[in-house]
Amino acid sequence: MYKKYIETLIQNLERVQMYMENNSSCRDYEEAMEKLVGLFTDIKKSGKQVFFIGNGGSAAIASHMTADFMKNGGMKTYSLYDNSVTTCMGNDYGYEYIFSRPLEFLGNKGDLLVAISSSGNSQNIVNAIQAARKKSMKVITLSGFQKENRIVHMGTYNIHVPVSHYGIVESIHNLILQQIVDIILERDGECL
Repeated sequence: MYKKYIETLIQNLERVQMYMENNSSCRDYEEAMEKLVGLFTDIKKSGKQVFFIGNGGSAAIASHMTADFMKNGGMKTYSLYDNSVTTCMGNDYGYEYIFSRPLEFLGNKGDLLVAISSSGNSQNIVNAIQAARKKSMKVITLSGFQKENRIVHMGTYNIHVPVSHYGIVESIHNLILQQIVDIILERDGECL
C-alpha cells in the first residue's frame, strides 16, 4: 500500500513535460534536465541572482531551494519571503503584487526567477513572471494540473506535471529542483 505512492510518483515523473519559450517541447527527461542544469550553471558562472517564489507548499519548496542552491550550489539566491516586505507589498499594492514589486527593485537583466505553482494560475506568480520578463530575466516555471494553466508557456523553460494532486505535483517539483542542485554539487567535485 505505501509503496504504491512512490510508484505513482515515479509514473508521474515519467509524464513530466518541458515547454520552451519558442513553443517547442521536450519529453525526454534527460534532455530537459541537461537544459535546466545548463541554465543554472550559466547563472552561477556569471554571478547572476536566482529568485525563488511560490505560495503555500510551493513557498516551502522555494525557501528550501533558496538555501540549497546557495549553500550547495554556490549561487546568489533569494527568497522573496521576508515577513515585513511581504506584508508591506500585500498591504500597499495588493497580494497579487507581493513578488512582482520586489522583483522590480531587485531583479536585473540575466538574473533567474524560479516560479513554482501547483495550479499555475496564481495571479501573484503570473505578475512576477511578467515583471521578470520586462527586466530581461530568465524564468523557469514549475506547474501542474491543467496543461492550459496560465504560466505553462510564460518562462524560458516550463516544467509541467500533468497531475491534479497537490502532493504528487509538489513532490515532483521538489525532486526536480533537488536533482538539479545535487548534479551541480557533484559536478563541482562533491560526492553525493
